[in-house]
Amino acid sequence: MTLRILIPDRAGDLDPIVERQVFEGIGVLDNRTAAVPPDVPDEAWAAADAVLVNSRMQMGDYAVARMKRCRIVVRFGAGYDNFDLAALGAAGIPACNVPDYHQGEISDHAMGMLLALRRGLFTYMPALAADPVKGWNFVGAPLMRRLEGSTLGIVGIGRIGRATARRALGFGMTVLFYDPYVAADDPGVAGCRKVDALPALLAQADAVTLHCPLTAETQGMIDAAAIARMKPGAILVNTARGPVADPEAALDSLQAGHLGGLALDVLPDEPPAPGGRLMQVHRDQPRWAAGRLIVTPHAAFYSPESIRDLRRKCAETARDYLTTGALRNCVNERELAGRRRS
Repeated sequence: MTLRILIPDRAGDLDPIVERQVFEGIGVLDNRTAAVPPDVPDEAWAAADAVLVNSRMQMGDYAVARMKRCRIVVRFGAGYDNFDLAALGAAGIPACNVPDYHQGEISDHAMGMLLALRRGLFTYMPALAADPVKGWNFVGAPLMRRLEGSTLGIVGIGRIGRATARRALGFGMTVLFYDPYVAADDPGVAGCRKVDALPALLAQADAVTLHCPLTAETQGMIDAAAIARMKPGAILVNTARGPVADPEAALDSLQAGHLGGLALDVLPDEPPAPGGRLMQVHRDQPRWAAGRLIVTPHAAFYSPESIRDLRRKCAETARDYLTTGALRNCVNERELAGRRRS
């Protein structure tokens, strides 16, 4: 029997060549660019043995009720906040993610943002562009200080947090982490020191970088009160999920002079409104934000290599389960409670 693989919300116009290679000889792809479940015909949902899904497609009651024969859903990515784990579990459908394709890219991006702010790259560049003579001046970068010996606080020390920690340790930084699910003596965090409460980490760190998933526990975790607990002049970096941190509260703190710098790769609403405050500040660079604010377009995960790995691993996760029963990176084991479709 030929397997049918549905990709309901293909991002961009990518030819599914990688996925076709993985399923060669055993499956055919139904490749679509829908935005919401009703955009996909019921017969496409009903025919799918597996669904490979991006971030915008909500895998909840609507889709689950129409997936008559689907045996696995796999997310093109690490985050899975668009999955209704309970609905999928109740239907006996394992939900899986791909958590291990981009930790190098994201940790590089987080450290790159921190380095750009600390080393004044976005102060020197526009100054030189405006006037090469007057701009030829090393004084004036507002966040300049030696990275070695400073303290980095990591919130969430899974794969990406650990990759970031290794890079920070290589720069000679002291690394603290807050993660209630990781033990202080875990070999994967050697060289780092666990802090048992988030406020304590915020108060000690010269820079804080977020690497936690978006859950009910972490949504809105870095709010105005949390930012007020940060060390004066500290830098906040978010390459995790937009709703983990409140950008308005961060901008308020930056403008008030408490937060030293802000680097955002992710936002609660993406893309942001062109006329919104964040983009206006980013464009106009008022004195209080100049050299202190970086915004990038949810790009931390991206490289050509990471995308190839993501697509291959996502397809392989579905293929291996359908052909051998091997299940990996399942995020709804508890909700499945032993139920699996055959």
